Amino acid sequence: MIVLSVILGSCAVLLMALALYFRLSPRIGGDPAGERLARIRALSNFKGGWLRNLEPTDMNMPFTTVLKVMWTMLRGSDGREPEQPIPVEPFDRDAWERIPDHEVGIAWLGHSTVLLRIDGLTFLTDPVFGERASTFTFAGPKRFAYTEHMRVSMLPPVDAVLLSHDHYDHLCHETIHDLIVLRMSGAAHDRPKKKLRFITALGVGAHLEKWGVDPSRITELAWWEEAEVGPVKITFTPTRHFTGRGLTNRFSTLWGAFALQGTHKRIHFGADSGYTATFKEVGERFGPFDLALLECGAYSEHWPRIHMFP
Repeated sequence: MIVLSVILGSCAVLLMALALYFRLSPRIGGDPAGERLARIRALSNFKGGWLRNLEPTDMNMPFTTVLKVMWTMLRGSDGREPEQPIPVEPFDRDAWERIPDHEVGIAWLGHSTVLLRIDGLTFLTDPVFGERASTFTFAGPKRFAYTEHMRVSMLPPVDAVLLSHDHYDHLCHETIHDLIVLRMSGAAHDRPKKKLRFITALGVGAHLEKWGVDPSRITELAWWEEAEVGPVKITFTPTRHFTGRGLTNRFSTLWGAFALQGTHKRIHFGADSGYTATFKEVGERFGPFDLALLECGAYSEHWPRIHMFP
């Protein structure tokens, strides 16, 4: 009986500690409130207390499947991680800035982190340079070994950061912190400082503000809403996915993709999404695109509707 009491007491303490962590840890971010929450609740896809995809998207998994997935992630399996450091090309900032305004520049930095250059402007998508894409600093998905890891200080001057949704592998607390601290997109003193803008899915601004981003730098968009950065028009388009960083805030912020229409070129950054009929609509409304980026690296038979297979 004493042993059982000790076990139950230990479990209670662990649950309390976990609840406090999710409530107090800055990595979790903030929840939409006030005017931001009112905007979310006014959306046509906000039903029954949470945001929904345009198409029916069943994400429920049997408990046995959940246990199987967790065990596979903990145990690992052959072919899931590279055996040797991945060779990368060093980023050439001078070459980047020599790209003609009428051309598209692209540098893939891993997963959904991409540098895009269009009309002489530089955009950074879903930047994640932290050690782990995880709720915790000590556990969870860890970045692969590369011959050189990208850092905020190595970036060229960035005009705007595009944030598609708030999952940890797309919105990194450490990276946003570094961008704020440097107050510019690169650390070199010979580079002019820029007022860095954050163009995000509606609701993600709550995380950014909690992490210290000036609200005047944040533009939050609902589906089909637009923003402009110089001559580039940016439209936030629907995807088939979901959001959430805590225990109870799934579907509390919006998710989506970005269509960039420049003077000479057009780019579609697809972020995370299962296959959706919206792709055709986006192509008809904003294409044809000179470059389309669609993810295919997080696929699984267990969640075929929220990620695409290659």
